[in-house]
Amino acid sequence: MRYSLFTFFLLLIVSGYAQKPNIIYILADDLGIGDVRTFNPASRIQTPSIDALAAEGMRFTDAHSNSSVCTPTRYGILTGRYAWRTRLQNGVLWSYDPPLIPRGRETVASLLKAAGYQTACIGKWHLGLGWTYDANGNPDFSRPITEGPLQLGFDQFFGMSASLDIPPYVFINGNKITAARIDTIAEQKGKGFWRTGPVGNDFRHAEVLDTFMQRSIQFIQEASRKPEPFFLYLALTSPHTPILPVDSFQNSTETNAYGDFVRMTDHRVGQLVQALRATGADKNTLIIFTSDNGCSPSAGLAELKQKGHDPSAGFRGAKADVYEGGHRVPFIVRWPAIVKPGSRNDATICLTDFFATCADILNISLSDSSGEDSFSLLPLLKGSGPKKFSRPSTVHHSIDGNFAIRKGDWKLALSRGSGGWSAPTEKQAEKEGLPGKQLFNLKTDKAEQTNLASRYPEIVADLEMELERIKKEGRSRKK
Repeated sequence: MRYSLFTFFLLLIVSGYAQKPNIIYILADDLGIGDVRTFNPASRIQTPSIDALAAEGMRFTDAHSNSSVCTPTRYGILTGRYAWRTRLQNGVLWSYDPPLIPRGRETVASLLKAAGYQTACIGKWHLGLGWTYDANGNPDFSRPITEGPLQLGFDQFFGMSASLDIPPYVFINGNKITAARIDTIAEQKGKGFWRTGPVGNDFRHAEVLDTFMQRSIQFIQEASRKPEPFFLYLALTSPHTPILPVDSFQNSTETNAYGDFVRMTDHRVGQLVQALRATGADKNTLIIFTSDNGCSPSAGLAELKQKGHDPSAGFRGAKADVYEGGHRVPFIVRWPAIVKPGSRNDATICLTDFFATCADILNISLSDSSGEDSFSLLPLLKGSGPKKFSRPSTVHHSIDGNFAIRKGDWKLALSRGSGGWSAPTEKQAEKEGLPGKQLFNLKTDKAEQTNLASRYPEIVADLEMELERIKKEGRSRKK
């Protein structure tokens, strides 16, 4: 049977979609939306590899992490649920805190594993690991961890417990520490900051990013040779502190060490994509690139501003804040079989939406106890338009536990100030007598400079009612 050229390509697209796609989720650590040039043409940092992903796929201009700090965001990505529904009401987990995700909670990994996927987690975990302790109450690094990624749907795990500046500094392969000996490393200050704590004899801070990239490439090469599709959750340690660009990237931008580290991160992402292409599996591989929150003040915001670079691209605030700079993040989807190259989408989305998107791609119905705050992005990826996307509102959360809710162009922040580290902090705002509610119209005021709460009390009331409903019902996705 002979087909017209149009029919041939239509069949090619349909067959590519019918085949389960490989999925690679790349999560940068503390990368601001303004650090990626495709989102900020004024950026002083070159990001050609990440820009290429956008040119070959779809960039979302109004994407948000569900929190302005890392642990709760990671919970939301993997569970499709807002982390403030858990015991973690503010801040992040620390070195040996108990796991935030219980074994009974379905994750993206367990969903995909049940659908026949090879699943791997490589990089920063930061969700608790279930350490074993000795008789003196100290962690026993010779014994396996009991509540890590392997208990939540991942076949493989190679990573570390938390951020690269939070001990213990050890690699974990599966559920065991790789180090033959544990020493102690002293605190290092400056942009290369890390805290005092245990360190494995095989662990070098400056080599961690490349180690995770090499492990990821190895997984892609091995997994692509098998008939089953694969899912790789790659949680980078960069450009979070310690800011450690290798020699070849030092002074590679006109900014500072942070900018150089972003440039290095971009290059490593490019190497990963190149390795994927070499396997021949990239045509039906869905790649998502994003960040867990906005840029951290540790990057040297004043120094960057002096150099003409704004990691928040004109949005107010930075990491930890309830303002846009705390949680508006770069978000790119590349999927040659489905997504139109060079496309742009302005719908308001959240990183919790990954869960429902995977389920929708595989035509899996979510249970009422899974992905409670997750909405499928598949209609947007297929170019169906925002009317097919059902997210009615989005809840934001700061490091101090302050809420904000976004609906359309309106955003209500239930805080006096930033809710985080930027001025005014909540204590500063309280001393200044600032009102406890801030209403902004982001269409006309992206920098959140004019509080309209007193002018539009009916909008404030509507958004408060919506937030209370989402809290009370335990979900934002309808049953």
